[in-house]
Amino acid sequence: MNKKVCVIGAGYWGKNHIKTLSKLNALHGVAELDEDTLSYFLDKYPDIKGHLTVEDALREDYDGFIIATPAKTHFEIAKTVIKAQKNLLIEKPMTLSIHEAEELVSLVDENQVNAMVGHVLLFHPAIKKIKKMINNGDIGDLQYIYSNRLNLGKVRTEENVFWSLAPHDIAIFQYLTNSTLKNINATGSAFLQKGIPDSTMTQIEYQNGVKGHIFVSWLHPFKEHRLVIIGSEAMISFEDSLNDKPLKYYSKKINLISGVPEKIDGPVELISFEKRMPLEIELEYFIKHMDNTKPEISNIEHGFEVVRTLIEASNQILE
Repeated sequence: MNKKVCVIGAGYWGKNHIKTLSKLNALHGVAELDEDTLSYFLDKYPDIKGHLTVEDALREDYDGFIIATPAKTHFEIAKTVIKAQKNLLIEKPMTLSIHEAEELVSLVDENQVNAMVGHVLLFHPAIKKIKKMINNGDIGDLQYIYSNRLNLGKVRTEENVFWSLAPHDIAIFQYLTNSTLKNINATGSAFLQKGIPDSTMTQIEYQNGVKGHIFVSWLHPFKEHRLVIIGSEAMISFEDSLNDKPLKYYSKKINLISGVPEKIDGPVELISFEKRMPLEIELEYFIKHMDNTKPEISNIEHGFEVVRTLIEASNQILE
């Protein structure tokens, strides 16, 4: 691929970017404030360059940057990278406010760089397969989507369960509907910590008429990551929390004949999909779109819409 990428932030998720970029022969630099952490990665990857500041990293001739620092730092770092006219991938969420997200979208356009947001599940082979089936008309008209993302923990103290878990599904819903937010209704319940909801239910309607809901909780007796797609002619389910991660196609629907509902209960088919890590696919896609081709998946405009949905729902949840 012959592209040189620098990862900014070598912590919890940044280390995964570093490992995967190394596998793709695209890792050329790491920028990290903590000297001990930086030294660890320079010892592990002796052919790369290390930087204690973003400004120092920008002096090198990297083709692109990945921002994997805490969310509250994304805006300022991204502004600096964009103004240096470098391609970038910002980990989710791209910012913590709509105003900051709008400014980054404008800066990307002004500086003519390619920018993505790290909604990695958009590159999950099962999600890509679902998108292809929807586009091919395999389920008829897309009508409704819902997601349950439930578990016992990990409980966070700096953010609520909605910001912790729902961004995944908001990004997936936008990707599958190929639409933007029209209406939203969100509620939440806080039991463990005052003002920090543990469970939330978010109902969404998109401009193209598709509706859906997202249920997230870290107060749940078992782990469940289930996505269900309802079409006029068939249905799909994907259960990411099960070991075999089944993707199923249901030849099921309801017909209204002379005003009388008739259940069509056809067979269930197990759908195969590629078994690859989403992060590797995402980074290959980012590297491929470093030149002149704007990314269609998880681009900066998509990231803005995710932030807008997050903020509008949060305002209701925390009322």
